[in-house]
Amino acid sequence: MQRENLIGLEEICSHHNVEPSFIHSLQKTGLIEVIVISEAFFIESKQLPQLEKYIDFHYSLDINLEGIETISHLLQRINTLQKEVILLQNQVQFYQSNK
Repeated sequence: MQRENLIGLEEICSHHNVEPSFIHSLQKTGLIEVIVISEAFFIESKQLPQLEKYIDFHYSLDINLEGIETISHLLQRINTLQKEVILLQNQVQFYQSNK
């Protein structure tokens, strides 16, 4: 893993004014992957948008960790269903165009 794709946990917490314990709680539930290098904590930059959503849910909307887990699961399910709908629409269009 390349280090330039990592963002320090301290930097994130400082920038977003959040407690490191919140991010560690997200890690324990499997919502965020935290990487440890030389006793320093990092997340991959590709996880940042998701982490920012969780921060917003918790600090702005006062949603607890269990609620964040539920919302995350439901959003993943919606995304999966949207992909299935697109696939089915493409199949219908294919079969209609071959009549």
